[in-house]
Amino acid sequence: MPAEGERLVEAFVGGLLSTSPLEAVSVVLGFLYAAYAVRRVRWCWLAGGISSAILVYLAARARLPMQAALQAYYVAMAVYGFWHWSRKEAPARSVTTLPLPAHAVAWVIIVVVSMVNAWWLTEQTQAAWPLLDSLVTWTSLFATWLTARVKLESWLYWIVADSVAVFLFVAQGLMFVAVLFLAYLVISVIGFITWRRAIRVPVPAT
Repeated sequence: MPAEGERLVEAFVGGLLSTSPLEAVSVVLGFLYAAYAVRRVRWCWLAGGISSAILVYLAARARLPMQAALQAYYVAMAVYGFWHWSRKEAPARSVTTLPLPAHAVAWVIIVVVSMVNAWWLTEQTQAAWPLLDSLVTWTSLFATWLTARVKLESWLYWIVADSVAVFLFVAQGLMFVAVLFLAYLVISVIGFITWRRAIRVPVPAT
């Protein structure tokens, strides 16, 4: 076991050292997105959109097609999120919650669609982790919409998605991106605590 642990550490460090400049830029911008999202600053969507555009290419190259598609969706949602958080005629950034029945329906849809998606990926592509890739994708799709709508529970969905994403990117050798998602996981916990305290409290326009 100690030898195996040493090999994992060496592989992780080697992955960090071989990180491309493009991957590093995406990580920095992604971290800025998460940090600003916790504070409900609308500019988080600009940083997140650019970061996701870079990750579309990186995920496709790593044979994670659903992650690539997910990042493309993030780019589109960044446009929507920036617009929604910029609205002045309504408390666009006031934290609210989603009813439990809506969450139950969402989870049933996520699981069913993920299973169908995983079957298609297995039959039609060379996806490395079809089921996990699909679950992360569809969970994140819903979490992104919840974030744009400033729903408290968005952070709980991110905690689940980011935990699995860390494993996926480590398994595919994208160590620096894995570190980013590990940071996202920590930020998601902080975000949940922060937004819970700020429920229904609007923030100044920024």
